[in-house]
Formats: sequence, structure tokens, C-alpha cells
Amino acid sequence: MTTALDAMIAAQPAALDALADPAPTAKPAELLDPASRIWLVGTGTSQHAAELGAHALLDAGRDARWVPASQFTPRLVRGGDAVIVITHTGETPYALRARRIALDAGLPLVTITGPETIEIPDAIRTPVVEASETYTVSYTAALTVLAQLAHHLGAPGLGKAAIRATAERIRAVLGFPGLAGVPIPGRAMAITGPSAWSVTAREGALKIREGARMLCEGFDPERLLHGAAVPYTAADSLLVLQPSADPDGLTAAVAEAARREHIPVSTLVEPDLGLPDLLAQIPMTVRLQMLALRFARMRGQDADVAITGAWADKPLWRIG
Repeated sequence: MTTALDAMIAAQPAALDALADPAPTAKPAELLDPASRIWLVGTGTSQHAAELGAHALLDAGRDARWVPASQFTPRLVRGGDAVIVITHTGETPYALRARRIALDAGLPLVTITGPETIEIPDAIRTPVVEASETYTVSYTAALTVLAQLAHHLGAPGLGKAAIRATAERIRAVLGFPGLAGVPIPGRAMAITGPSAWSVTAREGALKIREGARMLCEGFDPERLLHGAAVPYTAADSLLVLQPSADPDGLTAAVAEAARREHIPVSTLVEPDLGLPDLLAQIPMTVRLQMLALRFARMRGQDADVAITGAWADKPLWRIG
């Protein structure tokens, strides 16, 4: 069961290695370079990529802003803007609408999509076609493309050597994910982490929801504290990502509060390899993908077919 997801998770180091050469992203980066503001647009997992891509472009000194594809409208854009649209399949209606908005406004446009998309001839294509509906390799590959674009635009630490180091760390994670201490909850799981790690918390929660069909939510620690933690009980669990990355100590303090409420708490920490935040998220993301696969197997769920029933109705997916 879920053999396709297993294979997709394992394909990620080779996918990053295939994207380590910065040359193919040089011309797309030239399109973005004159922009006074860069919008990053995506839906679901692609939105998480847009958020982390904006983090990296801010490190390059650029005015970068992420927005859900459904909320990207003509009134947001102005002269001097550029747009990056992230769509794994090239079929998401709101992503295609975002492309049309950018084209109609005459803005520089870069699209990141999968290798099977033929309707977008100018796209940057990631190297692996997803074989599971619980998307993994297309996400980490899109993050790598965004790292290359940010590298060309001046963000430090995102060159070829850093991407190869990230691929090697993923290989180590595949051999030893360090998940033995993360129990499956009786009811629901919350995942939290500071700053960029909160995006990874939400992406990991999405994989667990899709793959294992169990309730899992991702939060930054402040949002968890300000009301989101209220329903959680000892029947649930909290997974904390990289608490040492929180200079205020709120992430660790929230974890301690959960323990005092008798909520089981686990922690996942990535070693400091000197990677910028964007690339540092990728090995942790892979660990959470593996956790989703583990939970799916424990619950007897097929993680390769995530969207079923009325949620899979084609008219619903064509809206936008």
C-alpha cells in the first residue's frame, strides 16, 4: 500500500541534484530582476512554496509578497511588478487565472510547474511527475527552483553547493528519519514551529491529512497560543519543529504548556548545516512526508489517492 508515495519520497535527492545547476534559471531570474515588487502565487502545497520563496527573495533584498492564487486579482498589481506562479500540474484554475492576470497586465511572469505540463511552454519544469496524490517531490523541487531564482537575485547561501548539501541531508534522512519518538495520536495532531518552520508545519500537516486521513493542523506558535490550542486534550499530540530557531523562546514555552495540559509532545530538530531557511526546510519536510506515510500504513489508508467522493467532483475543481 502507498508504494507510489514511498517512491516519490525516495526520488527527492536525485531531483534536487538534477536542479543544482543554476544555469537554467538564469534567464527567468533576469525577467524578475528589474521588478520593484515580486508576487509569488500558489494554492495549497504550492502556496507553501510561495511563502518560503518570498522568505528567500526578502533575503535577496527584494520586495516579495506571497498570496493565495484565489486572492490574486488585477487590483493587486501595478507597473513594475513581476509574478511567479507555482502550479504542480499546470491545471489549477486559480493558478491559470493568475497567469492570465499577469499576462494581461504585461508583467514579467515566471511559472514553475511539473514536467508533464505542455500548455505552458515558457515554464520552469521540475524533473519528476508525481505518482501519488499526496504531493512530495514536486514541492521540494519547486522550493529548489525558488532557491535558484533567489540565488540569481542576490540571496546568500543558495548556490549549487548548498543544494547538493541539501540533497545529501535528504539521503541521510531517508536512511534514518528519527521519527520513532513521534506517536500516532488517539484523535488529532498539531504541528508548530517558528518563522519559516511554521510553513513546514502546515505543509507537514497537509501531508498527514491527505495521506493518513487524520486530523492534523499546522501553526506558528503565536497562533497556536492565541486560541487554536483550546480544543486539544490528552487524546491529541503536539509535534514541535526546531524550537531553537525561536529567539523569543515562545515555541519551547508553548510546548511546555502542552505538557502541563498532559498533551503528548514530540520534537524534531534538524542539525545546523549552515543552510538558509528555504533549503533548511526541505529535509524537515521530507521527514514529515515520511511521518505521513508511516501514519497512513498504521491506519490502513492509501495515501496515493487523497481526494475522493464529493471532494473529487470535477466541476468543483474547475471553479475559478
